[in-house]
Amino acid sequence: MADASDAPTDIVDGTIAPPPTAFAETVTEVRHYTDRLFMFRTTRPRSFRFRSGEFVMIGLPGERPVWRAYSMASPSWDEEIEYFSIKVPDGPLTSKLQKIHPGDTIWMKKKPTGTLVLDALLPGKRLYMFSTGTGIAPFASLIRDPETYEKFDQVILTHTCREVAELTYGFETVEKAKADELVGEEATAKLVHIPGATREPFARTKRITTMMEDGSLYAEIGVPPLNPGTDRAMICGSMEMLRDIKALCEKAGLEEGANNKPGEFVVERAFVG
Repeated sequence: MADASDAPTDIVDGTIAPPPTAFAETVTEVRHYTDRLFMFRTTRPRSFRFRSGEFVMIGLPGERPVWRAYSMASPSWDEEIEYFSIKVPDGPLTSKLQKIHPGDTIWMKKKPTGTLVLDALLPGKRLYMFSTGTGIAPFASLIRDPETYEKFDQVILTHTCREVAELTYGFETVEKAKADELVGEEATAKLVHIPGATREPFARTKRITTMMEDGSLYAEIGVPPLNPGTDRAMICGSMEMLRDIKALCEKAGLEEGANNKPGEFVVERAFVG
C-alpha cells in the first residue's frame, strides 16, 4: 500500500523524480519469451545491497506509481539487476511494464526483503527449490550464489509450467550457472534441474505435487522422500502450488521457517500484476 513517502517530490527538466524511498534505474536489456513471459535487466545502484532470493518493490515513473513485488533473479554479486515477469493484459503495472525498452526508466524501492533466503533455513544436506512460472526468479538468483553450494551437497530446482516455451528462461539460467566462473564447477556437480510442462508433450507432464506424491520425483533423482533430518525446501509459484507443496512438506515433518526463526522450508507469497 502506498503512503506519503511513495509520492514523487520533484520535477527535474520535465521528468518526475522518484520518491525518496526509491531509486530511478535504467533498463539495459529486455527479452520476451512468450506472450505471457518476459525478462528485463536494469542498472544497479552502487549503494544497493540484497541477499540472493529477496524481492523488491518496483514501479514505473508517474505521479501515482503502482508498486509490485519482484524477486531479483540476478545473484547478489551481479552488477545489474535482472527480473522475470508475467504479462497481465489489464494488470495495473505489467500491462505497461511489458512495453519497456532499453533506455527506459523504472523505479525501485530501496529496501529489499523476502523469506526465500538461505538465512531462513536450518543447515541440511539437500535443498529443494520448488517453482512454477515466474516463481523461478528467486531461484535464478540463488543457483548463481556460491553460498548455496557451500551450505548444501545437492540443489534440486523444479520448474513446472503449462507450455514448453515457458521453460526457456529456466534452461538458460541453469546453463549460465553451470558455465559461470564463480559457481560453475559446483553447480555442474550439485545442481539438478527438473523442468516440467503440464499442457504439452514433454519429458515430464505431471504436476510437481503429483511427482512428489507418487514418488517419481525422488526416484528420478535417486534420493529418499522428503526428510526433515536432511532436506530443506523453498517454494515459490501460484497460490495453489504454494498451498499444496507446503502441505506435503508439513506432512513429511518439515517445519516452516522465517528470517527470525530458521526452519526446514520457506514460502514466498509476493506476486505481481
